[in-house]
Amino acid sequence: MPTCPLCASDDTACYHRDARREYHQCHRCALVFVPPAFRLGPEEERAVYDQHENSPDDPGYRRFLSRLCDPLRERLAPGARGLDFGAGPGPTLSVMFEEAGHPMAIYDPFYALDAGVFEQTYDFITATEVVEHLFEPGRELSRLVGLLRPGGWLGLMTKRVTDRGAFAGWHYILDPTHVAFFSEATFRWLADELGMTVAFPAADVVLLQKH
Repeated sequence: MPTCPLCASDDTACYHRDARREYHQCHRCALVFVPPAFRLGPEEERAVYDQHENSPDDPGYRRFLSRLCDPLRERLAPGARGLDFGAGPGPTLSVMFEEAGHPMAIYDPFYALDAGVFEQTYDFITATEVVEHLFEPGRELSRLVGLLRPGGWLGLMTKRVTDRGAFAGWHYILDPTHVAFFSEATFRWLADELGMTVAFPAADVVLLQKH
């Protein structure tokens, strides 16, 4: 069985299989993940992302992002500084926070490759529709939490696994770049592991605060 990319446990088993891929689940942290053999290469992955047409000029996209932006803003001090990790080809969430008075840095491995962001610290970090794309979510999320100041927030948007039956017909698994699927139980495990508290203000939003 493949090793869990979140917690590195070998205690995993096949969770679901379709015509394209296999999906395994970790018995330790409950992450459902796609084994490495079924992942896209970098050029194939980039080709999918290039089709995205997100823009700060799109009111619908702003409404979508407000599901994370609004509850996180309520918890931030005035002028709190943030990082938008995985900003994509049309950074928008960073614009929304800057409009609210929060200085922002952005990073994206394809569109804003600035390693200097990892040499700074932040009051909050956001990642919207990002964690489901991560080949090594354990390493990446630990790195992000390490950049947070005490009391800082990690705000994530990703649709959550509910049960095996729903997973089989879930549109979310049809995207070939989606390789890591989190449940509420997975986020609770992650919070305990990283020394954070966790809240779920919406069905696809999770806020984790560093102790």
